[in-house]
Amino acid sequence: MSAYANSYLGRFSGRTAVVTGGASGLGKAVAARIVAEGGQVSLWDLDAEGLKAAAAEVGAAHTVALDVSDEAAVLAAGQAAHQALGRIDVLVASAGITGATAPVHDYPTDSWKRVFDINVNGVFYCCKAVAPFMLVNGYGRIVNVASVAGKEGNPNAGAYSASKAAVIGLTKSLAKELATQGVIANSLTPATFESPILEQLPPSQVAYMKGKIPMGRLGEVHESAAMVCFMASEECSFTTGATFDTSGGRTTF
Repeated sequence: MSAYANSYLGRFSGRTAVVTGGASGLGKAVAARIVAEGGQVSLWDLDAEGLKAAAAEVGAAHTVALDVSDEAAVLAAGQAAHQALGRIDVLVASAGITGATAPVHDYPTDSWKRVFDINVNGVFYCCKAVAPFMLVNGYGRIVNVASVAGKEGNPNAGAYSASKAAVIGLTKSLAKELATQGVIANSLTPATFESPILEQLPPSQVAYMKGKIPMGRLGEVHESAAMVCFMASEECSFTTGATFDTSGGRTTF
């Protein structure tokens, strides 16, 4: 059982969640907390083997192996999750990639397109897939994982920075559309934290990002997971369209 099981026992009792990028990192940590706190989870990830292992570890009720950039697959996954869980109360859109590390004038176009396909289009498809189920019940919590890079921009990470800025803008728009219908949407803007996604980056880029954090260290996944779980809970009831920061002081707006 999760180490957090006694902290908020029952907070997600009777609630169901879809968590993308659930095979590792933040998605897996969030799923573990939701299950430990009484909820049921449908885990989605491209990594079928990792997904199977993560589902067993966290106690997921349902899994879907898919590429979130495939709209038809995402819409089908939404239907399957709803059928398996009976309802969908929470979406945590955590799936993402970093893309190439290069200045804009040398940035490979195929990497730019792939980053936007996953980080922006994938979030859009997931919101599109699950929001109708939330609207029927008059309740929902949507958490889209962005980044401090979407606020400040990181050099040599133009696609990632631009994609995360787009996630913030999409979330603000979505939140205003749903504000009177019981569905709340917010985004998370973490600084770099220990996660498998760091394996996609050269050490110099990781060192640069760590050097921008006033606390002088990388974040830990449980710190962002704790924030996400607040955002995904009933406790988050009068804040929508916001960006919740877990950046060690790097961004304060």
